[in-house]
Amino acid sequence: SPMNPFHLAIPVKALEPCRTFYRDVLGCEEGRSSDHWVDFNFFGHQFVIHQDENLQKKEKNSNPVDGKSVPVPHFGVVLDWEVWETLAEKMKEMGISFIIEPYIRFRGQVGEQATMFFLDPEGNALEFKAFKDKSQIFAK
Repeated sequence: SPMNPFHLAIPVKALEPCRTFYRDVLGCEEGRSSDHWVDFNFFGHQFVIHQDENLQKKEKNSNPVDGKSVPVPHFGVVLDWEVWETLAEKMKEMGISFIIEPYIRFRGQVGEQATMFFLDPEGNALEFKAFKDKSQIFAK
């Protein structure tokens, strides 16, 4: 069945740097907005940043995966392989600091996937991934 768009709204302390990041760095089209929030087409999903000037940053947690330190929480999108490769190149060209550099997990195995992690200007962790075979997204 066709995928329904996900809706995610997150608080940010400074609206404009995040607006610029999601629009100009990630290339997400802006939708509706007000003085306190901006809504984006986040790779087909509805993503909203809401300004909260009193936002207190929580201490970051991480879990070891493949000997790498994966930030928790994180969010992102499973992209088509070619779209992921293009985004990885674009992020490298833009000088993004990766938490986890773009790499391939389970190469040649069930669940072969590409992944990368980086932060938005507020320190929210984003993961973008792609599967060689999308039917294996939930494969055990």
